[in-house]
Amino acid sequence: MGTIIAVDIGGTHLRTAAYESEQFKPSAYQRTNTLANEPGVFDRMVKAIEEVWPHTQKVDAISVSSPGPLDPYTGCLLSTPNIKQLDNFPLAPKLSEHFGVPAYLDNDANMACLGEWKYGAAKGHHDVLYLTISTGVGGGVMVNDQLLQGYHGLAAELGHSIVDPDGPPCSCGFNGHLESFSSGPAIVKYVLKELEAGAKSSLKRDPNLDARQVAEAASKGDELSVSAYRRAGEYLGIAVANFLVAFDPSIIIFGGGVSQVGPLLFDSFRASLQTRVFYPRYLENLKIEMAALGDDAGLLGARTLAEVFLQARR
Repeated sequence: MGTIIAVDIGGTHLRTAAYESEQFKPSAYQRTNTLANEPGVFDRMVKAIEEVWPHTQKVDAISVSSPGPLDPYTGCLLSTPNIKQLDNFPLAPKLSEHFGVPAYLDNDANMACLGEWKYGAAKGHHDVLYLTISTGVGGGVMVNDQLLQGYHGLAAELGHSIVDPDGPPCSCGFNGHLESFSSGPAIVKYVLKELEAGAKSSLKRDPNLDARQVAEAASKGDELSVSAYRRAGEYLGIAVANFLVAFDPSIIIFGGGVSQVGPLLFDSFRASLQTRVFYPRYLENLKIEMAALGDDAGLLGARTLAEVFLQARR
């Protein structure tokens, strides 16, 4: 197998890497500003790919990890909230036409899941649940070594699972999704609402407050901040109890900035999960691990996706 070009689209950065067969480290790497609100995102992507394109090696495919929703079967982006000019954009077909090689596309959380399964914390596991908790909550699922995509290619949008129909509005506009309780912005929103209601805290009603500052206050004993993370962990436990019933994984991988706070989030998560899981056997030998690949998960997942498709064609 020749070289695979992997692309990871983010709202801030656009990253490309060239992976040669059997090599874990890329032979070339490029990071550029996405400039999401400025015209020419696709042209910048093409240029970034050209920067890592090998001159002496054959390129077998391009594979892209992108925020969704998207259609992995047609390679079209359906809606990219932070990059509006790519809404309803046939990205994979356009890349394939431009470069003359097959191009593949899938959701960034799916790609992180696939990367962790092949190279990271879930290596050796066949049934994997991946959750990234940061600005939003994303998910990916491996079932018997197969990435779960679903009929429309929209499976595993786990952050938009309803954990309380009367809960606060999610960023998507619906009420009570997991993301509206456990994401970084949701934690901040809860703190600001409680401060407005008169809660005592070392934190101030600052519109620039972020989840990291809330975590720092919690580490110093601020009760409101501690309660915000406990609440996020409790609802995370409710959601994962549902996910265990649906997928019965052998390992759960957590990624994203919010997951880095450790016991502040996960003590209440584990307690919530223990009391809500349908049957104790779901927890037997279940591993709960932190993601191992960091920012490279999406690129390595995109590379793996291309490898899967290319092997199926042989």
